[in-house]
Amino acid sequence: MNINGKIWRDQNGVCHVKGKDKVEVFGLMGYAHGRDRGMQVLLMRILGRGRAAEILDANDEIVAIDKFFRRMNWAGKTDEQVEMLSGEAKAIIDAYVNGLNQAFSEKTPWEFKLFGYKPEPWQAGDCILISRMIGYLTLAQSQGEMERLFIEMAQAGVDEERLQELFPGILGGMDLALIKKISLQERLVDPASLWHIAPPVMMASNNWAVSGTKTASGSPMLANDPHLEINRLPNVWYEMVLNTDDTYAMGGTMPGFPALLVGRNPYLSWGATYTFMDGTDSWIEHCRDGKYRAGDDTWHFFTKREEIIHRKKKTPLQVVFYENHRGVLAGDPHIEGYYLTTAWAPSVSGAATLESILGIFDAISVEQAMPLASRIETSWNFVLADTDGNIGYQMTGLMPKRRAGVSGFVPLPGWEEENDWQGFEAPEDLPRCLNPACGYFVTSNQNLNEYGRVNAINVGMGPYRSDRIRRVLAEKNDWAREDMARLHYDVYSTQAEAFMKILGPLLSDTGTEGILKHWDCEYGPDSRGAPLFDRFYRELHRQIFGVRGFGEAAFDHLAAHTGMLNDFYINFDRILLSEESIWFAGKKRADLYRGAADIALTDNPEKWGDNRKVILKNILFDGKLPRFLGFDRGPVTIIGSLATPHQGQIFESAGRLTTFAPSFRMITDMATDDIYTNMAGGPSDRRFSRWYCPDLESWKTGVYKKLVPHARKVHEFK
Repeated sequence: MNINGKIWRDQNGVCHVKGKDKVEVFGLMGYAHGRDRGMQVLLMRILGRGRAAEILDANDEIVAIDKFFRRMNWAGKTDEQVEMLSGEAKAIIDAYVNGLNQAFSEKTPWEFKLFGYKPEPWQAGDCILISRMIGYLTLAQSQGEMERLFIEMAQAGVDEERLQELFPGILGGMDLALIKKISLQERLVDPASLWHIAPPVMMASNNWAVSGTKTASGSPMLANDPHLEINRLPNVWYEMVLNTDDTYAMGGTMPGFPALLVGRNPYLSWGATYTFMDGTDSWIEHCRDGKYRAGDDTWHFFTKREEIIHRKKKTPLQVVFYENHRGVLAGDPHIEGYYLTTAWAPSVSGAATLESILGIFDAISVEQAMPLASRIETSWNFVLADTDGNIGYQMTGLMPKRRAGVSGFVPLPGWEEENDWQGFEAPEDLPRCLNPACGYFVTSNQNLNEYGRVNAINVGMGPYRSDRIRRVLAEKNDWAREDMARLHYDVYSTQAEAFMKILGPLLSDTGTEGILKHWDCEYGPDSRGAPLFDRFYRELHRQIFGVRGFGEAAFDHLAAHTGMLNDFYINFDRILLSEESIWFAGKKRADLYRGAADIALTDNPEKWGDNRKVILKNILFDGKLPRFLGFDRGPVTIIGSLATPHQGQIFESAGRLTTFAPSFRMITDMATDDIYTNMAGGPSDRRFSRWYCPDLESWKTGVYKKLVPHARKVHEFK
């Protein structure tokens, strides 16, 4: 591939490419990903193939990671998906692969030389692997963990009445006696209420589209700010501007996959958040002698998949996975008992996703893009806006079709065939909306089932962020880009507002209580009310769900070391905000609030930002190198809370510090041909490049850079 004169950087280091058509520009995308993010791309493939113990380190933690990826088997059947691609999509993925391999042939990331690893050529199937990883890790994964929490609670003795209140309307088919028989191989909660393993980290995002009837320009505007783990370098996003002879497209890509996931072309803009669609189900299997029981009381052998995990300087490890038509078994079927098989709907996916997102690249209207988006196999909330004045919303994802009366949240007996998936729901039945009367559409991972014919979401995040954004958008009809930027950084909590309506009248006007009583519900760095409310909120949880729920030790670990309460907080908040609840154990709500306040509000508060400073660490070296070498950056103060538009979460998960905040911000007005962005990082994963982390200060201070098509070359691409 000849790249002379076809690839360059603008003044901010963002990569621009010029090709005659889509095939050529996606080939140049592959080359750019390989040169700027080669370490990130190769590390993702090493993890996805379950080869980290072979290449990086053979300690027990790394071997466990390899076992997880081998269990998921996302590297399997990728070639089948490649063969399903249309001629154009196949040409694009081949060009992308060739571009990556050309970059690797010119320069292999030096970090892998330290490990003695010479990368194998990238293949089209590796792009499918990356697509599956993007759609599952810490996203769909969290749904399975919430379902696991439900099982743990049932086995720990939480009664049906309390479970029904905590998970309303989604426990159809529940058989508590049978659920208590399940043997869980990797527990989240010990029956004695000691937590042994942390659930995985999770994430959130905002996006919204505003009609031209409510903007200063008279054209629609679109904003997006995916909330990811920001204390890692490089940033997961990679910005690009793609120019062809006929059109352009620009926005955010994820290295390893040939797609513009969020962005715009001359006619259409699109942004994405995660949906929490329930595409993960578990079934209870009665096993013995290596077999599982079927509905006619016959017994069938599992398919046995053997994997060899090579370990650096150690003997290889053989791992066996047992599978049936429902999913992968968690347990040894030779030992009689009840185990779970689990499946994720898009586990064998990729072709339709790539075809659809490549189609959006050329789409010229919201109405054209919505059906394209609906066929993406992994689950996202897309908001869209076009130059004709339309805005829209479309949920994507493979939604399992289940028997009547069950939601997919509760594990069901596998020997009852009616519990098997019955195909997938039609894409046109998923939630969608075109040109809402209010003039805007907002998603923030909340429940959006009301916009569809099927209930795709069982447990999602609370509506607080979207409530705040909608409330602000309703205030006026002359929105400008600068207003959208301020909304990206908004730290007002409607969650805190709801609790303070109950707590405020119970507090005195003086001292620590007075500070909280007169707090403005904002989580800015200098706020003294925010840490007080946080203390109260966590103590209220502890009193109701720990002391009176499933145990103090279990709850304390859940709160301190996982993201479960941070992301699925609405299930708990519904109870905490209720006037009466079985979880209150006969106590009045006011007494519970007052008691939690008495414990939490004993000390003078620090400022919210005092204990929220984090270091952005290189993903490969993870803080192991001296700070003066510059692989790690910071500290950075994380503003906001779990329920503010500018989300700011900090907690420990899987043994390391995790943060979630807007990793990448994007604003575009369809009256102009530009996008304004900032990100927590920069274009390159090369520590000694000037482009390693140039955007971090702008990200912190609210300064946006401008991306435009056909920009002049300011810097060579190197």
